[in-house]
Amino acid sequence: MHLRYVTPSAVEVGGADDLVRWRHRSDGFLWLHLDGWDDEAAALLRNEFGCHPQAIAACGQRTHLPTFHGYPDHWFVVVHRPLIGRAGHVHLLQIEQFIRDDALITLRGPHNPDIDPQQVDRHTEELRTRLDAGRLHPKSPSELSHALVSGLAREHRTVLDALAGRASALEQDVMRDDLRHPEQLLERMFLLRHELVTLRTMAGNTHEVFGRMAGVAGTPTFDDRDLMADLSDRFERVRHIGDSEREFVAGVIDYYQTKTATKMTVAMERLAVLAAVTLPITALASIYGMNVIVNGSTHWGHLAAALAAMALISGLLLRWTKRQGWW
Repeated sequence: MHLRYVTPSAVEVGGADDLVRWRHRSDGFLWLHLDGWDDEAAALLRNEFGCHPQAIAACGQRTHLPTFHGYPDHWFVVVHRPLIGRAGHVHLLQIEQFIRDDALITLRGPHNPDIDPQQVDRHTEELRTRLDAGRLHPKSPSELSHALVSGLAREHRTVLDALAGRASALEQDVMRDDLRHPEQLLERMFLLRHELVTLRTMAGNTHEVFGRMAGVAGTPTFDDRDLMADLSDRFERVRHIGDSEREFVAGVIDYYQTKTATKMTVAMERLAVLAAVTLPITALASIYGMNVIVNGSTHWGHLAAALAAMALISGLLLRWTKRQGWW
């Protein structure tokens, strides 16, 4: 548990013993961050803050979509932070928030146990550092929530920038590739496209959620629609950039596939030329190899004439294919 009480002039750091006492203060607001989900956390949300049972039940569930529940005296919001894993897998680090007029409650949602715990809590830890150092001065729980989610939007933008750098490097590799080892490039291309699609989907879904929040009236004391509209716009821009990068990668894939198909077409044309050139040789050799023709000895003149006919026909075929531009 991490407890802060934010006033216009200071930020006070407290512990579990200060929670009940600070709940009765009115000179600022409370920020409570819970490190995990258990029965004790559920009881605290239910008994101390009066959170809705449906929202409390949702806290213990892993979700792949951002979520918004609007209640008369508080909002429940679920957002995700992207973390690129191995083999192109994008982890969704779930952050849950209860926004009240007098408190902001955040907690770490369910996640893959293989992820480093420092990665899971990095975002809220950075926000606490900014708040304690005086670099952030929120006036309400909604403004603090806005700062938290704005950081998530920047995280989306940072990951997208890294993917754009990989897309640029991939384009150069495709331009230089001699098509001798296509498996590695194909894997890189489709993994990158998968990561871009996942990030774009996350940003698009989050944009829709905050767009909905901007259009829903909350309680009179924290109906901060402008903040929600700003967050919706931030994720909308990330989505547009993600769409552009996805189209760029799709263009690189199309170029590579066209390049591969062209090489295969040229190879088939050359094989067809070879087959056409060797066809008369094969035909004449087959005729002379029939058992119906029996010679007691080699007729050198006859053999020379047959070989000359083979060479002449093959030469004529080579000349014709050259005029056709096949080689």
